[in-house]
Amino acid sequence: MKSKNPVIMMIALIVALGGLLMGFDASVISGVVKFIEPEFNLSKLELGWSVASLTLTATLAMMFAGPISDRVGRRTVLRFAAILYAVSAVASAVAPTFIFLVIARMIGGFGVGASLILAPMYIAEMAPPAIRGRLVSFNQLNIVIGISLAFFTNYMILQFGKSDASWAINLKFDEYNWRWMLGLEAVPAILYFLGLFFVPTSPRWLILKGRYDEAAKVLGKYSSQEAAENQVAEIKKAIEQEENKEEVSVKELLKPGLKLVLSIGIVVAVLQQITGINSVFFYAPMIFEQSGIGTDASFIQAILVGITNLVFTILALLLIDKLGRKPLLAIGVSGMAICLFVLSYGFHSASYKLLPENISAMTIDIDKEALNSIANQNYDSDLAFNAALESVLPKEEVAKNRSEIIKAAITMNPMLILVGILGFVASFAMSIGPVMWVLFSELFPNRIRGIAISFVGLINSAVSFIVQWIFPWELEAIGNAGTFMIYGIFAVIGLVFIVRVIPETKGKSLEELEAILVKSDT
Repeated sequence: MKSKNPVIMMIALIVALGGLLMGFDASVISGVVKFIEPEFNLSKLELGWSVASLTLTATLAMMFAGPISDRVGRRTVLRFAAILYAVSAVASAVAPTFIFLVIARMIGGFGVGASLILAPMYIAEMAPPAIRGRLVSFNQLNIVIGISLAFFTNYMILQFGKSDASWAINLKFDEYNWRWMLGLEAVPAILYFLGLFFVPTSPRWLILKGRYDEAAKVLGKYSSQEAAENQVAEIKKAIEQEENKEEVSVKELLKPGLKLVLSIGIVVAVLQQITGINSVFFYAPMIFEQSGIGTDASFIQAILVGITNLVFTILALLLIDKLGRKPLLAIGVSGMAICLFVLSYGFHSASYKLLPENISAMTIDIDKEALNSIANQNYDSDLAFNAALESVLPKEEVAKNRSEIIKAAITMNPMLILVGILGFVASFAMSIGPVMWVLFSELFPNRIRGIAISFVGLINSAVSFIVQWIFPWELEAIGNAGTFMIYGIFAVIGLVFIVRVIPETKGKSLEELEAILVKSDT
C-alpha cells in the first residue's frame, strides 16, 4: 500500500488543481478593477458587482454540486467545472460590455462552487485513511497558491504591456492588459480538464451506484486486493447507515439545545468575512494605490499579500493541533484588529496637496489646466480630495488616472499601509481563515453536522458577497480610514466573543464536545 501512495498523491494533486483555479479565478479580478472602471464608466456599486458576482453563483453551485455529483459522478462534474472555468476566462477576456463581463464571471462562479465542494470530496474518497488529512489539505493549499499566482500574473502582464519586445507589442499586452489577465486562466483550465481523464472514478460513487466490482478494481490499483475488498465492504456499510439515517431539516437547528453551537457557528462565519479579508484579496492593488505608491508598486505589493497568505496558512496547519483552536483564533483576531486600526490611522494621517510643478511633471493624458485650479490647496482626507478632483474633471478621467494623481499629491507613510495589510493577512491566514472550517467539523453534533455546516457556510458566503460588493462604495462614501476602522471594530467584537464564548476543542472527542455544548432537550 505504501509504495502506491505516490500514485494516490499524484491523483490528489491533479484533482486539487480545481482549488488552484478557484483561488486564481477569485483573485485575478484584483488587477482588473483599475482598468474596467474607466473603460465601462462604472459606478462604485457596479465595480463591486463585477467582483462579487462570482461569489453569488459559486454559492448556488455549492448547494447543488453535491447532489448532482451523486447522480453523474464527482469526476464528471469536475470536468464540467473545468469547462466552465475555460469558457468564463475566454468570455471575460473578449467582453464587449460590462453586462457581458459580469455574465462571463458568473459562469466561472459555477465552476468555483463545484470545485470547492467536489475536489476535497473526491480526494477524501480516494485517499487511504493514514494520509487522507494531508491529501485533502492539498486543495486548501492550492486555493492559496492560486490567489498568489493571480497576483503574480497580473503584475507580469502589466510589465509585458510596457515591454518593447515585438511579441509583447503584437499580443497587445498594453492595450488589452485586463483582458489578458482574465483570459490567461483558460490555460490551466484546459490542463485541468485534460488531467481529469487520468484520474479514476471515485470508488465511493461506484459503490453508491452498486458497481462493487468496479470499485474494488479501482481500489485494487493502489492497495492489495484483500484491502480493496475490505474497503468496499466498509464503504458499503457506511452508505447503508447513511441511507437509514433520518432526514434532518433546517428546523432541527432551531431547537433550544443547539442555541450555543449555532450561535458560535454563525458568529464565526460572519466574523471571517465582515472584517474585510476579501476586500484585501480582491482589491489589493486598489488599496495600495490609495497610499500613493503608483500602479507598478501596488501590483508588486499585491504579490506580497499572496506570499504572506501562503506562508501563514502553512504555519496554521502546523500549529492548529499544537496550540489549539481558541489560542490561534484569539491571537489571530487580535492581530487583525491591531492591523486594521493601523491601516485606519495610516489613511487618516494622509494629506493631499497638488503643486503646480508636480502637475506639470505628470506624463498622463489629463486636463492639467483643470487640475491647476485646485493646486496649492490642502485636503486632509481622501474624501475631500476626491470630491475636489471630481469637481474639476470628469469622473471617468479621475478613475483612469487616480493612481498617478494621488501619487503626485499625497503625503503619508506608505510603509505603514504595507505593514498593516501584510500583518492583517498573516493574522487571518494563521487563525480564522483555516480554523473556522476545523471548528465547524468539531462543534456540531454528528446528526446535524452536514446541514449545520451548509447553513453557516451559506451565511459565510452571503456576508462575503456583501463585503466584496460594497467595498468600492465604502471607499467612496466613508473613505479609506473609516472603512478600515469599521472592519477593526468588528474584529474587536469578534475577539470578545472568542474569549468569552468559544470553547477549546483540541484533544476532545466529538462526543465530549456534544456533551458540553448541546443541551439534552434536543
